[in-house]
Amino acid sequence: MYRLRINGTEREVEAAADTPLLWVLRDQLGLTGPKYGCGVGACGACVSLVDDQAARMCVLPVGELAGRAVTTVEGLSEHGDHPVQRAWVDGDVAQCGYCQAGQIMSTVALLRARPEPSDSDIDEALRDNVCRCGTYPRIRKAVHAAAELAREEGR
Repeated sequence: MYRLRINGTEREVEAAADTPLLWVLRDQLGLTGPKYGCGVGACGACVSLVDDQAARMCVLPVGELAGRAVTTVEGLSEHGDHPVQRAWVDGDVAQCGYCQAGQIMSTVALLRARPEPSDSDIDEALRDNVCRCGTYPRIRKAVHAAAELAREEGR
C-alpha cells in the first residue's frame, strides 16, 4: 500500500511498486485527465506535475512517489479557472482534445519556471507533447495569453 498526495489530498492505493502512476490515477482514483498515449513517455498525453515539475505518468513507478505531491489537470483548479485553462478555452485551442491535458500541465510547469516565455522557450518546453491535430500555433498563442493572465492576476 502506498500513501500518495494527489491534488492536495492524501490517498492510499494498492499497487505493485513498479506500476506506472498513470494506471493508479485512472483505474484506482478515477482521474482520467492524464491520458494513455504511447506508454513509453514519448507523447506527453499523460503529463501531470510531480512537485510542480512536468512528469510523464506512464513511466513513473508508483513506488517512487512517497512524500511527493502529484497534481493532475483535475487538481489545477476547482472550476477550470486557472489562467492556463482559461487561455485554452478563450483561444479555442483543442481540436480532438486528447493531448490537451498534457499540453496544459506542461504549460503550467513552464510558466512556473519562466513566467514570460519566448516562442523558443515554449517550443522547447512543449516539444515532446505531441498533438496529432497540429494545434501548435494555437497552443503557442494560448501559452502567451496564459502568461499574460497570470501576470494580471499576480499568480
